[in-house]
Amino acid sequence: MKKTIIIIIIIFVSVGLGYAYERVTVEIEKRRHPIPKEYQEFVEKYSFEYSVPQWTIYGVIKAESSFRSDVVSDKGAVGLMQITPDTFDWLMTKTKETLDGRLLYDPETNIKYGTFFLRYLYAEFDSWDTAFAAYNAGRGNVNNWLKNPQLASNNQLIIENIPIEETRNYVKKVNNNIEKYKKLYFSG
Repeated sequence: MKKTIIIIIIIFVSVGLGYAYERVTVEIEKRRHPIPKEYQEFVEKYSFEYSVPQWTIYGVIKAESSFRSDVVSDKGAVGLMQITPDTFDWLMTKTKETLDGRLLYDPETNIKYGTFFLRYLYAEFDSWDTAFAAYNAGRGNVNNWLKNPQLASNNQLIIENIPIEETRNYVKKVNNNIEKYKKLYFSG
């Protein structure tokens, strides 16, 4: 009888420790992959408007700027989703809007146009991985890569064969971020 009680206690303690470990791990991952409240409304709005999953938008923002709206890359990309002024101008020809380029620093504008661009690329390539590669390396590069059977199969890029290491790593990073966001916030 004593052995049975000890075994039951050990089982309960083990389950409790396992649960505590899981909760601590989730909280650590949430700190590494936050959803800042100040951007949540915009992500939800443009996710719905452009039919891009929220976890995809968060995954790209995390990879691009780590949620810093004032960041500018060495290539001149601006804001949360790192949009260049030239890309912004080109995207406005699609939306029929005329906005000041300084609005790229505005979180809502940046999320709107970054999400619109993701939807545009997904519609063009019919693959999130290929869209992410184009978001990073440009549509021209990706269209050239798709013509090479060593880099693509069935008109989809083979991630491991993307010829630019930065882009290859970027696609992997975005996908990793997406999986984290889905698991942490959207798994029900």
